[in-house]
This record gives sequence, C-alpha cells and structure tokens, in this order.
Amino acid sequence: MDKSMRILIIEDEEILRFSFKSLLAKEGYEVQTAEDYNSAFEIISDFDPDLIIADIILGKYTGIDILRDVKKMGLQAPVVMITGKPSIETASEAVRLGAYDYLPKPVEKEDLLKIAQQALRYKAIRDEKDRAQAEKEKYRSDLETIFASVQEGIVTVDSQMKVMKANTAFERICGMPQQEMVGRRFDNLPNKCLQQCRKVLEEALQTQKEVKAFRMECKHNERNQQVVLTSSPLWDHTNTFAGAVLVVRDITREHDLERKLAEQSQFQEIIGKSETMRKLYALLEDLAASSTTVLITGESGTGKELAANAIHRGGTRAPRPFVKVNCSALSDFLLESELFGHVKGAFTGALQDKLGRFEMADGGSILLDEIGDISPRIQHKLLRVLQETEFERVGDSMPIKVDVRIIASTNRDLKEMVRLGKFRQDLYYRLKVVEVKLPPLRERLDDIRLLLDHFCLLFNMRFNKDIDGVTDEAYRVLSSYRWPGNVRELENAMEHAFVLCHGRVITIDHLPPEIKTPQGSPQPVTEKDSATDLQNILRALKETGGNKAKAARLLGISRRTIYRKLSQL
Repeated sequence: MDKSMRILIIEDEEILRFSFKSLLAKEGYEVQTAEDYNSAFEIISDFDPDLIIADIILGKYTGIDILRDVKKMGLQAPVVMITGKPSIETASEAVRLGAYDYLPKPVEKEDLLKIAQQALRYKAIRDEKDRAQAEKEKYRSDLETIFASVQEGIVTVDSQMKVMKANTAFERICGMPQQEMVGRRFDNLPNKCLQQCRKVLEEALQTQKEVKAFRMECKHNERNQQVVLTSSPLWDHTNTFAGAVLVVRDITREHDLERKLAEQSQFQEIIGKSETMRKLYALLEDLAASSTTVLITGESGTGKELAANAIHRGGTRAPRPFVKVNCSALSDFLLESELFGHVKGAFTGALQDKLGRFEMADGGSILLDEIGDISPRIQHKLLRVLQETEFERVGDSMPIKVDVRIIASTNRDLKEMVRLGKFRQDLYYRLKVVEVKLPPLRERLDDIRLLLDHFCLLFNMRFNKDIDGVTDEAYRVLSSYRWPGNVRELENAMEHAFVLCHGRVITIDHLPPEIKTPQGSPQPVTEKDSATDLQNILRALKETGGNKAKAARLLGISRRTIYRKLSQL
C-alpha cells in the first residue's frame, strides 16, 4: 500500500493530536491535524485526505457532524470515530452515517496503526473499483457515441434473432424507427423493406462465422439502394455465443457515380472516357462543389482553361462572373492595373478610375492563366489577396475586400521554379491547395477517336461541310503521333484537314506534313524544347499565314515566347 497517503486527525486534545500525528508520520503517512470542526474543513478543501480520524466530542460540533458533512460533500475518505465515552447511541449513529470504524479511548498504538492500514486499504480498493467503473462507463459511453455516429447502419440481434440494438444510420437506411425494432425478431419487423439482408444475418447466426462484404441491391419499397452487407457473430464476456451484428453500408452514391463515369465520355467541354479522364472528372466534380483554391498544371494544349471552366460552371458560383486573365500577355505594370484596377491620376494616361479583374470577379471565380510568368512584385500582391482576400487599386491606399475563388494554371514546373528562387514558395503552396494535373494526349491515345468525332462535328458546322470522319490509315497515323501540342495540336490538325478536304472523308494526304511524316519521336513541349527554335517558329508562322496566336497554339507555347524569339532574330 502507498505510504504517502494523506491522513487528517481531528482532535481537540493537543497531546493526542501530537501523539497520533507522530505515530502515523513515522509509518510514512502524510499527516495533518485540526482541533475543531471549522479548522478541519479549511484543511479538507486543500488537503483532500485519504483517511479522516475524528474525535466524537469536539466542543460545539461533534465528530458525527463532521462525518455527516463529509458524506454530504461526496468525499471518498473513510472516517474512523474516536471517543472517550462510547455509547450504543453514538456508535449506531456513526455506523448509520457510514463511519468506517469506531475506536474507544484510550487508543492503543497497535490498534491505531491497524485501523489506519485497514481503512486506507479499503479506500485504495474502493478507489480502484470506482476508477474501473468510470473507465467502463467512459468506454460504454464512447461505444454509444461511435455506434450512433458512424455512417454505416448497425443492428445487433440475439441468438433468437431478436433485435437488441440499432443505430440511427440503420434507421435511415432501412426506414424504420429504432424503438419499433428493439425486442422484435428481425425477420418479423413491420417495415417496408423486403429484408433481403436477412439471409446474411441468418448465415452468421447459423455458422457463427463472419460473412464478408456481400454486395446487393436493397429492394426498398420507397427507394432502391446499393448496399454492402457484413455480418459477424457476437460473443459475451464468458465467450458464449450471444447473437450477431449486421453492418449495412449504403454505397448508392458511389454506385451511381461509377455508373455515371462508366457511361461518361464528356465532362462539360472536356472530351475523353479513358480511365485517366474519368478520375479527372470525379476530381473536377468534387472541386466544383467547393470554393477551394485550385492549381491546374499540364503541358500546353491539354485543356487547362476547359478544366477551369468546368470547375466554375459546376459549382454554386456558376451564376456569378468568371473572369480570365492571361498573366503572360501583359507587362508587369499593366498586369497590376488589370488585376487590381487603378484610380484616376494614378499614372500618366489614367484618366478615370478603372475596375480591376478581381473586383469584376467578386462573388465568382478568377482564372490566372500562365501564373508562372508573373514577376516577384505581382507574386507578393497575389499572396496578400490569397491570405487576406483584399487588395488596393494602383494609386490608392483603401483596401478592397473581395470574395473570389482563385483558379491558377500553368505549363511550367512551379516546384522547380521555387527551387531556383524564381517563384515564391509561400505563394506556391497557397495556390496548390488542390492540384489538378491534366494528362498529355500521348498518355490517353484511346480518347483520340472521341476527339476526332467531336472535331468533325465542330468543323462541319463551322465550314458548312459534311465530312464523315477519317480513314483507317489516317487514324493509325493520328494514333501513333506523339502530339507535343496535345489536344490543341490535334484540333489544329483537324482544322488543317478540313480546309484541304473536299470529299466525305479525311485521308492521310489532308493531314499536316509534320504529322504524316514525323521526324523522330517528339517529346513533351516545354520552354526549353526544340519547338521554341527559331526555325520551328518561322515554319509555324508560314503555315498559319503569319498569325502569331495560331502559331503559338500549333507549337504548344505561349505567344509571349514567340515575340521574345522573334525579337532575338
């Protein structure tokens, strides 16, 4: 037993207080003394004794009063009563009020030590029992909370199939109140369910073994649900078979989504039904339902703007403005004015106040295209908008609050730019709350047939033609090409073919030269690739009649890169 336990002695005779304290302190106990009722309760509030030894005769108050008030306070310390004039009345009253024991004076040393040890041992046992009971109660309460809060429906039955318990999720799935289930046989519940799950529960009861993940359609009279059932046997504390538990997981939403994705070949304006694209559609659908900041990455021509459109149009912000900014098309100063606006007189030529794109997008979304091309100064200002949802117009110090969902896109490797010190790390992680990586076309060649059909419909209307599609030979060429410019390059190739084709079908002769006679195996296009070589740019400009925007799309690079290369020339 722990000898550091605390003992309070309440005795009006100083010699006895000193003697009792010395004797018990030598045994290693922590001892405090009080001479009357008032001083005793002042000590009790701070000392929290494990044992109280009190004289019955204490002047104005008695030990019986102390015992009674100790019990009222809910203290768990046992109380031992001592008196020099024992009587039947005082003894019976002390016992009735819950005294641990009763010692007459004069108190012998051995008797005091013995009764103190016994009382403290009793206190330790009771504390342990209370602690175990509290833990048991907490465990039961935790189980009840978990049982009530889990999304899966749970019902337990005894060995005779009578329902013992059911949680709220089971009530929701099965359409029957819990109170109407408990005590009834599961196979005789007065609900609208056809009880197809009963067989799983019966199997667990009969075999006393787990029945795992049995998927089925729940034929409910009010609605049909796809569910996964699991049933396990229950055993009591003596390891005796006591019944079974049935867990019902409603997978109707997942099933509907799987079926939808299996049938889906297009998500808004994005075309494709490969496994990669189906996963992309699911992610875009989740993002549309939130206001999370999104970073869309991918090579040029993969459809980053289409993905941004899908996110905005699929969410609650769809009725509000969707503003797009090409960050690479403007100089640093013009981009700042374009994003945040300016006030009259802010600079030469600022003849009136101008609304910035962020203000235009208030309540809606903004697409910051080519975010990797912005300067450190604009990066700093964007960081503030992301952190504080406010900014100042150029030439003004009044902060403007906006509610704008930010979608950024880039074909650059921002992580590498952060490593090289060309892009702020804090801004990168603020933008990259969720990253959407668009796959290059060479990684989803199965989608080419769908894309060709889509472009045929598009260009038939645009050119007022009636072209049925491409020949098998042309399709083999298109399917084997690496598409460094991705879907945009495929679109341009089909437009090229539509211009040249005067029949009902596109042949290999109608395809652009670099596609029908590719040199080597082109790799993904980046700013450092050979696609930015001056000769390739000049060739692209020749093919597009000098149109720099079309040439940039054909090469899968930004228009700004073409201007930079031409200035070098």
